Amino acid sequence: MSQIIRLGVDTSKSVFQLHGVDAAEGVVLRKKLRRGQVLEFFAKLPPTRVGLEACGAAHHWARALGALGHAVALLPPQLVKPYVPRNKNDAADADGICEAMSRPRMRFVPVKTAEQQAALMLVGVREQLIARRTQLSNMIRGYAAEFGLVAAKGLDKIGPLLVRIAADAQLPELAKEMFGTLAADYAALELRLCRIEARLGAWQRQDATSRRLLEVPGVGPIGAALLVMKVPDPRAFRSGRDFAAWLGLTPKDHSTAGKQRLGGITRAGDEALRRTLVVGATAVIQQIKRGRGRASPWLTALIARKPAKLAAVALANKTARIVWKLMLSGERYERERAATTRAARHAARAHQGDGRHPPSATAARLGRRASDGGSEGMASRPRPAIRIGGAAPRET
Repeated sequence: MSQIIRLGVDTSKSVFQLHGVDAAEGVVLRKKLRRGQVLEFFAKLPPTRVGLEACGAAHHWARALGALGHAVALLPPQLVKPYVPRNKNDAADADGICEAMSRPRMRFVPVKTAEQQAALMLVGVREQLIARRTQLSNMIRGYAAEFGLVAAKGLDKIGPLLVRIAADAQLPELAKEMFGTLAADYAALELRLCRIEARLGAWQRQDATSRRLLEVPGVGPIGAALLVMKVPDPRAFRSGRDFAAWLGLTPKDHSTAGKQRLGGITRAGDEALRRTLVVGATAVIQQIKRGRGRASPWLTALIARKPAKLAAVALANKTARIVWKLMLSGERYERERAATTRAARHAARAHQGDGRHPPSATAARLGRRASDGGSEGMASRPRPAIRIGGAAPRET
């Protein structure tokens, strides 16, 4: 068998399909393995490039195969799909992975360590507990409304509602017993959620990058922790705009024939991270509307002419770019420095007239227009000859 230079692996829970090619791009390996045979096979294989889709358990297999000396690349599934041949099966998927990883413009997913995945578990468990709490509170409200007991919005109204339910003498005993069960579950859920949030806060405080990101307006403890956990390598992005586009905070482009058509944001990338940045931006805008804090001239003008939600998305986009730069450079966010930079930029634009032409060019352009005499001057010029159909040109 020829030397394998690239190997695509389609993973699943128990069956693994391999597709390998040699230096001449010829197929030299098509093999199906059971889960227990994977590490044994790769331990005997000379070190080579191995590609996997970034799906469930992919980071585990990337670490395991990397420990055996192989260079492992994780590929986003949506970028692999165009390279999958006709018909959907394991062999075609492995072939598509092997082909996609050879493309020079392919983007890869950084392999996460076990510690980074444990931290992500902390965030995932918190989100699941919050969803359960919302579900349980809605259930308590719905059942209480069936007996004529209602409460205002807010989690802080659940406790008083349960007290009213327990003190209601007209409520059947069976209903009180069921409400007691729901109340016990709600209290236990709140306790577990408090513990998880305390662990998350401790993790955020011990990470230096997360502490620096916390200084950016619109980035809270949860957002700072999420950014560090979900973006382990900011160098994977060429610019802050690429990072914002990865988060789905850039307009959807559907342009053609030289006509630019921009729609709403793409909503691509990590939903939790995008939601956290938008919520943080919304909080900043609310504080500015209440007269608290200092807003940049750009944000003040944006709030004045655009809806609040659109302004929040624009501010989240800008925050993402700032965060990317801080993560890449290791610098701290300096509010005064940012204000000085904005003032210098506005002064430069004011000095350059309309911001698109230097003062001399603008003056010359306006001077030429004035010397032409406006519309009268334009009318005094000789008009060009006009050709009608195939006839000879005539003067007008």
